[in-house]
Amino acid sequence: MKPLTLAGTVSVVTLGCEKNTVDSEVLMGHLRRRGLTLVADPEDAETIIVNTCGFIDHAKKESIDAILEATELKRAAAGDGRVTRVLVAGCLSERYRSDLEVEIPEVDGFFGTQDFERILSVMSGGRSSDAFDPKLDLVGERVITTPRHYAYMKISEGCDHPCSFCAIPIMRGGHRSRPIEELEFEAMMLASNGAKEIVLIAQDLTYYGLDNYGTRSLSKLLERLCRVNGVEWIRLMYAYPAQFPLDVLDVMAGEEKIVKYLDMPVQHASTSVLKHMRRGITRRATEDIVGQIRERIPGIALRTTLITGFPTESEHDFEELEQFVSEMQFDRLGVFTYSQEEGTTAYPLGDPISAEEKFQRQRRLYEIQAEVSEEKNLERVGSTERVLIERVEDGYYFGRSRFDAPEVDEQIRIAASDDRAISIGEFAQVQITSVADVEAEYELDAVLL
Repeated sequence: MKPLTLAGTVSVVTLGCEKNTVDSEVLMGHLRRRGLTLVADPEDAETIIVNTCGFIDHAKKESIDAILEATELKRAAAGDGRVTRVLVAGCLSERYRSDLEVEIPEVDGFFGTQDFERILSVMSGGRSSDAFDPKLDLVGERVITTPRHYAYMKISEGCDHPCSFCAIPIMRGGHRSRPIEELEFEAMMLASNGAKEIVLIAQDLTYYGLDNYGTRSLSKLLERLCRVNGVEWIRLMYAYPAQFPLDVLDVMAGEEKIVKYLDMPVQHASTSVLKHMRRGITRRATEDIVGQIRERIPGIALRTTLITGFPTESEHDFEELEQFVSEMQFDRLGVFTYSQEEGTTAYPLGDPISAEEKFQRQRRLYEIQAEVSEEKNLERVGSTERVLIERVEDGYYFGRSRFDAPEVDEQIRIAASDDRAISIGEFAQVQITSVADVEAEYELDAVLL
């Protein structure tokens, strides 16, 4: 790696999931504390840090394109003092560092997912007094890049699940929970900075605490977070269905601050495919846990994700998945096409299903879900809902209800009132008036109450 010296301006480009977003926010906090100036536009920076994603093929390509764009800025700026160095971090760099070093030699340094200390040492000219302390992000040093009224909070890192299609353990390592006290304090800091909604994220929320406390402790964490003043919504993303801790449902049902929304990726419905995916669950058990969730928390909004085109997925398996989607009536649904990943236990199975067939199956699932979503939205017409206002545009407010997670779900369009102004980040009571056109970027229309 080429020797680097202290650089004055830094731009951090983040690819991938919300967990990467949090990593970048923590890194930026440490950089700023060291006297570096953060800039949004990479063209205005002396150093560009690209925090990459390596999860699936599309994400890898996006990360590679971002690295190449950064190195092109460096080449174009040669001699004028702008963009003198490019650093690459994150999942793609963790997994393919040696290949990237050969293929993109213009990059000045490659770092993995756990290499913040090395990045900061490089950026600080190697001063030992600037050693990385991961706890410092808990005293307000994290630079929040989301709108200030919501923030992501990563409660653990890594994953111990053996899913055959997933390379996350290769890139992120085994599961490591953060202490409850640290997370409670971080929530207080986020709330003091204006966050009204805290979105809990991890590779698997339900595994939380098993390493630190010897038992699954998400329910205890939720109880503590509900005590934090200023936080009004707590949303749960990424809950593994196998061995789901049912005590979490009791806390969700009893705590008003916990949004009645749960993201639980089931990935498939065919028991045969689930076995080959090494998910540790059957279709019947999946349906059972979904039923228990809905029984204990009536009206809960359930989001899931699925994979089409897994190597052993037959047409019969897929038809079973179609039936499952139609019957389960999920409120929100995302579908990925299978991506063959080196180093995973499914890799030797090959990739026998064509990309065209994968996308056709994906489209078929979305067509089923579109009908489900339309029916559910029609049922909401006339209802009263609490909405968090996200933006104002063309005489309308746009906001999210409890049914809608940031970035991945739709918004509600609300007619503005001449005699009442609402600020972004405020809550409002609205009445749903109609279902939006299918081409709209929002899904429901509403009026203020």
